Amino acid sequence: MKFYCRMKRLLAFVLLVALAPLARPQSLFSEIPAMQDGLSSITGLSFTHQVPYALMTKDQLRRDFEQRIKASMKPADLRAQELTLKLLGLVPADFDLRQSTIDVLTEQAAAFYDYNKKKLFVLDEAGKGGAEERIALVHELAHALADQHFHLAKYIHEGLRSDDGATARMAVMEGQASWLMAAYLSKQAGGGPDVPPAILELMTQSIQTSAEEYPVFSKAPLYIRESLTFPYAKGMLFQNEVYRKLGRESFSEIFLHPPASTQQILHPELYLAHKAPAIPALPEIPGSRDFRKLGDGTLGELEYRVLLTQYLDAETGNRSAAHLAGSSYALLEDKRDKSAALAFASTWDSEESAREFFDQYHRVLRGKSKMLEIGSDTASSLDGRADSGYFRVWLAGATVNHLEGWKSPLH
Repeated sequence: MKFYCRMKRLLAFVLLVALAPLARPQSLFSEIPAMQDGLSSITGLSFTHQVPYALMTKDQLRRDFEQRIKASMKPADLRAQELTLKLLGLVPADFDLRQSTIDVLTEQAAAFYDYNKKKLFVLDEAGKGGAEERIALVHELAHALADQHFHLAKYIHEGLRSDDGATARMAVMEGQASWLMAAYLSKQAGGGPDVPPAILELMTQSIQTSAEEYPVFSKAPLYIRESLTFPYAKGMLFQNEVYRKLGRESFSEIFLHPPASTQQILHPELYLAHKAPAIPALPEIPGSRDFRKLGDGTLGELEYRVLLTQYLDAETGNRSAAHLAGSSYALLEDKRDKSAALAFASTWDSEESAREFFDQYHRVLRGKSKMLEIGSDTASSLDGRADSGYFRVWLAGATVNHLEGWKSPLH
């Protein structure tokens, strides 16, 4: 859990800088008081103090970002993150997490609100002004407003107890800021302090469309692309549904009582019903004395959606992953040769859903493996050998267990 959550912190920083470029601050910062008043009138939350701001060059941003990585992520953590994603089949075997993240950041960076320094930074190379830039500034000020009331650094840190929960909290933070950005625009145009359905649909589509305009982003693995856009697009829809139910109270409620999973983000009715994920126990580790644990944690509907979409299709991925009840994993390292192995389990809302995923995982294995040798294939168990080593997948009621990457056959 700890190492995987560090990746979430890394992605969180990227998310904060991935919106449209802002105009040079000389033309925009004078509008901050009016923007703050507009946000306060929508949320009922007042700014307790003015938001400090500063210019930053691209070179300064890159140095700042690399310092953050160095301070919070050891090389071993980055290695563990890559291994987990690779063993799951979510990124290719030659994927470089650190370099790819820096490349995406450098490509898209324009402005961000730093909730550790409590300060808004704008890149000096940013655009020349316009409506798009002003709307983006509203997004960053929405972060500052939330931070002044709910301490975003603490909010994100507390979510690190669960990988999937950390992603859900990022969706709260980015989704609310995106929703308020649209609500502010609606109010400025003479509408009510909410987001009309047509605008909500347009905003959701534009998040994906604008992101795809960046070449580095477009070439990134599906999981990285989905992880970057999920907090904006799905988080905004989540905020909208909770707002429809709770009104102004929603702006505080989702910070005071955060969603526990990406499934609650994707299905707000589960959040409103307080239905938390059911985390299954991991399967017993064969030869456990030969391994040391590099990390463990939780997987959510987002990961299963991407996995099934990547190797089957989007319709199947979205439909099947919605039946997930909860998932856990552990990344292991063989003490003898430093090779990696993965143990994970998923519990589903019924035995039928578990069996469906078990059957679908046959295709996932074929898709993510260059070499696949099937040893035994029964109605409830599958074993053999793939790129990472020997594997076994088996059904136990409504739970599907996985062991992958072992040096000797698993029966």
